[in-house]
Amino acid sequence: MRATLPRRPPQKPSGDLFRALPYMTRPLIRIDELERTIDGVVQSYDGGEEINNLESAALPNKRAVIDAFNHLKPVIFMGFYATRSLSRSNLRHSVSEHLYPAYEILVEQIARAVTYEERIGRVDIARAEGWNEEVVLGLFEALPDLRRALNTDVLAAYDGDPAAKSIEEIVFSYPAIEAITAHRLANVLYRAQVPMIPRIISEYAHGKTGIDIHAGATIGDRFFVDHGTGVVIGETSVIGNNVKIYQGVTLGALSTRRGDRPMDGVARRHPTLEDDVTIYSGATILGGETVIGRGAVIGGNQWITESVAPGARIFGKSRGEV
Repeated sequence: MRATLPRRPPQKPSGDLFRALPYMTRPLIRIDELERTIDGVVQSYDGGEEINNLESAALPNKRAVIDAFNHLKPVIFMGFYATRSLSRSNLRHSVSEHLYPAYEILVEQIARAVTYEERIGRVDIARAEGWNEEVVLGLFEALPDLRRALNTDVLAAYDGDPAAKSIEEIVFSYPAIEAITAHRLANVLYRAQVPMIPRIISEYAHGKTGIDIHAGATIGDRFFVDHGTGVVIGETSVIGNNVKIYQGVTLGALSTRRGDRPMDGVARRHPTLEDDVTIYSGATILGGETVIGRGAVIGGNQWITESVAPGARIFGKSRGEV
């Protein structure tokens, strides 16, 4: 027979439990003032400021675009993101699970972006009915080539970083792969002249990685950004194959004045890096006419505004050197 312990009589709650504490919610007593501040904010929308636009229903949905990107990323690296066992026999089903929602989202969001541009009169090209679906299909048709290019980027990271223990580690954890994946997808949409959507994708990756690659930049195979924080690559930059850059590198413009758009055939604002170039941390390279020749190496913290010959080595003086 099991022994039972005597039951304690219920304890009366202490009055301290019900004492109001200074951080507890109290009745609001300044509602009239709150209402006046709300009126002031609402009235501020009656001015002529550009940010007073209320056509938000017509704009693309940023979260939806990011959701589409996060469907496309597993399609590129399916074996790394799958939540079930994968084989060649169920691969098509797994790919479809991501491409169908990505297709629906992007078709709608591109349509919203184009409709908005037309509504406010900011249209520079004629787009036929169904153009948005054509663009998304073009992006999906490019996925096999994008996968091949991204594979070269992963290999460049593995070959270029002695700290890398495996390909898997690079795909899962290297910010450079996140950034270049977003860029290669966004660049296809940029070249199709899709408004707004490419920048949403590239800035999402920028926020996650600290690597700022404009969707318009042209980047070759085997591109590796080591560490990556603070890297800036401008819209009209051209980067060749097998290029490696380190944290804090800027490929920028000499002038920040607004002019014609780069795809209108005007001169580029940002530099060109030819094949096999290495740029060490903190270097700043500026100007659309600046070309860093094949195989050149630019040392850390260098300021470059003129072209550099192929194979050149540009380093600053060491401490104590005269």
